[in-house]
Amino acid sequence: MLIRDARPWGGDPSDITVTDGLISAIAPSSSAGARNVDVVEGRDRILLPSFSDAHIHLDSNRLGLPFRPHTAGTADAPASLRQLIDNDRANWRAAETSMAERTGTALGLAIARGGTRFRSYAQVDADCGLERLEAVLAAKQQHRDRAEVTVMAFPQAGILLEPGVPALLKQALRSGADVIGGLDPCGLDRDPVRHLDVVFGLAEKYQVPVDIHLHERGTLGAFTIELIAERTAALGMQGRVTLSHAFALGTSNDDATVGALIELLAAQDISVATVAPSGSGVLPIRRLTEAGVRVGLGQDGMRDYWSPYGNADLLDRTWQLAFTQGFRPDELIEYCVAVATVGGRSVIDPSAPRVTSIADRPGLTIGDPADLVLVPGDSVTAALMDRGTDRTVIRAGTVVADRLELLPAG
Repeated sequence: MLIRDARPWGGDPSDITVTDGLISAIAPSSSAGARNVDVVEGRDRILLPSFSDAHIHLDSNRLGLPFRPHTAGTADAPASLRQLIDNDRANWRAAETSMAERTGTALGLAIARGGTRFRSYAQVDADCGLERLEAVLAAKQQHRDRAEVTVMAFPQAGILLEPGVPALLKQALRSGADVIGGLDPCGLDRDPVRHLDVVFGLAEKYQVPVDIHLHERGTLGAFTIELIAERTAALGMQGRVTLSHAFALGTSNDDATVGALIELLAAQDISVATVAPSGSGVLPIRRLTEAGVRVGLGQDGMRDYWSPYGNADLLDRTWQLAFTQGFRPDELIEYCVAVATVGGRSVIDPSAPRVTSIADRPGLTIGDPADLVLVPGDSVTAALMDRGTDRTVIRAGTVVADRLELLPAG
């Protein structure tokens, strides 16, 4: 493949050659014709690494379905985590289409908008059993030629509060889940030792990574992070553990405590995934990446029974990341794009290059995977602000989507 007249990271117009799914050459743009290769016309668009969504719930969306008013909590009494969980349980089976259709639709929309790598959560609990896991695995199979999807067995309702959940998680790993999850060991299950015993015990037995949703804030969240780091060190799982949300890092008033936690994460190579929340809980992403912590971005659930937000477009969520961080200079806007592309990839694959400073622009050098997206814009910042539809998505050297529409697989 030859990608002609594109601007890597918004730089000079270049011709990019792809061989066997990897970038093999980058040269100044030329008007010379190309022979015996597929040509993708860059048309002076910006070339970026494709998006890597490090935190997406494909089994929690209503994309493409009629809009449904939010029913968890009220304007004066926002729903608690438990109420949100129960609201989802009460409604997800009543959707107009099957769970398998919804997961396949959401993944297709996310690919068409520029994503080729995803870590998707699949709820496993006493209510749904493995039904939602099976739907996410079906979406992974449906789009196998367009994207790489790793699937996490996620105990959304806790591990210890209902009987049979540890056995279901074990069954999920045997059935194709790639990652074992956890959720608020103190705040929800109220027994961090037993909760982490199950999570890390399954990780050790099945040799899979760990990803723990951590909504716990302040001192409680800091305590849980320390416990997770201890388990990581004891089992030699450096590079195989992720904290999602990690709100404690954005809600502590003690700067020294936050600094110590960041050093702990860096020492154990524990990555962090954020969904760019507003208000309290905003991650100090610059401090994290500059300390060497792998940081990625994700979309969470999308227009579901938890929230009306989300549209399967990680470029939109990258705008939200820049906005909630209060960033304005171009180099900081581009840094957010790096976190959403290469940063997310490093969360999913710890051997991949990581973002370590606001100047890093990795992912578009010779030898890098040809997982790419072309987007319109005068600059990377302009592309993020405008979020145009003239996008071309390339997976392993093959065009898989154009102008927000999937191309036939295979």
